[in-house]
Amino acid sequence: MKISIVASGKIKEKYLRDGINEFVKRLKPFTQLEFIEINEEKMKDNPSPAEKKATLTAEGERLLKKVPANSYLIVLDVLVKIFPQKNYLPIDKLTLSGQSHITFLIGGAFGLSEEVRKRADERISFSRMTFTHQMIRLLLVEQIYRAFKISRGEKYHW
Repeated sequence: MKISIVASGKIKEKYLRDGINEFVKRLKPFTQLEFIEINEEKMKDNPSPAEKKATLTAEGERLLKKVPANSYLIVLDVLVKIFPQKNYLPIDKLTLSGQSHITFLIGGAFGLSEEVRKRADERISFSRMTFTHQMIRLLLVEQIYRAFKISRGEKYHW
């Protein structure tokens, strides 16, 4: 199983990089994990709806170009259902269905384009609360680790 995380922007805060690196280390026995980053699109202050759409479209096109071919695309999207509290990412179900490469896509600070949403094989949200797109990366790698532990019947706190 290979997992890619395609994201807009760089991780700037050391504490987030440290947390992400800890879960990357823990994931090594389970999967090959790669991060693919693009630079965030710049958006001027108080953009018109057309300017916002154009910015999101440009960033979305660049993100989608980085999605590896033949991978199952899961887009993190605040506009969809939230995973129930005790559930976990369906990595084991995807593996059993023949998926060997899963890509998670995290948009930038301004959201996602409709093109990205349409390209997704699945869209998920972790919470109705607002997190930075950088912080979501840490939450995502923790949830990926949790999914592998649970799918293997290993102990993981609830």
